[in-house]
Amino acid sequence: MARIAYVNGNYRPISEAAINVEDRGFQFSDGIYEVCFVVDGRLWDAPGHFRRWRYSLAELKMRSPMGERAMRVVINRLLRVNRLSTALVYMQATRGVAPRNHAFPAEAIAPSFVVTANPFDFAAAEGVAQKGVGVTTAPDIRWARVDIKTISLLPNVLAKDAARRQNAVEAWLHKDGLVTEGAASNAWIIDQNGSLITHPLGGGILGGITRERTLACAAALGLHVEERPFTLEEAFKAREAFITAATMLVMPVISIDGKPVGTGTPGPVATALRRAYIDQCRAENSNS
Repeated sequence: MARIAYVNGNYRPISEAAINVEDRGFQFSDGIYEVCFVVDGRLWDAPGHFRRWRYSLAELKMRSPMGERAMRVVINRLLRVNRLSTALVYMQATRGVAPRNHAFPAEAIAPSFVVTANPFDFAAAEGVAQKGVGVTTAPDIRWARVDIKTISLLPNVLAKDAARRQNAVEAWLHKDGLVTEGAASNAWIIDQNGSLITHPLGGGILGGITRERTLACAAALGLHVEERPFTLEEAFKAREAFITAATMLVMPVISIDGKPVGTGTPGPVATALRRAYIDQCRAENSNS
């Protein structure tokens, strides 16, 4: 069956879906996005994703293409027409179509809004988590407002591609010897004292919704958490490491730049956090 996308009020086959050539997202990366995980037809961490959506719009002084209730209707219909119950949903809003000019249009224009849904193999993802993944390291060359989830991702793309060519799934970005986050995830380590460490919120990282949930799971498990930058040296000496993202949940990291982390296998803390994360989300959705 052909995949269907939502584009500005219409549901179209992907091959027919189109955006105006003068859309500011296409010409200036003037837009935002969110990726949400759907399991059994229900959005995981939906309040957090919609909250961050509103934050990103506000920081870029963009109009919302529609309200949250209408967005949920679009997502649910898109899942139905694509016959998907477990999927990754991508939402993107741009400032809209206007003659090319760096400055914002003087007159109000309608935002563009696109939603797609891709099937997700939950069992396969669990298999990857049982084996763990590798990450590489790369200088963080992004702009200073990565707390806004914008579609301007070229530095992330370059780092991610370099990681792929080294048979890794992610790149950990660093400035002045301190790890900020992954190209498409948040970065975590467990040090030799058993402390769980991750970079604090601020302009230097994107506040991951999965990160937020993972912190709650860590508190429920009684783990000692330190929200502070950690060094590359600490990462190489860590007992465990993992990444968090909507596309991977809590994913154990077993190597950094080809060097094993701890025993070189998924550690007990990362494994427990992944299970707690999944259990929390399933319980919330079953009670809603």
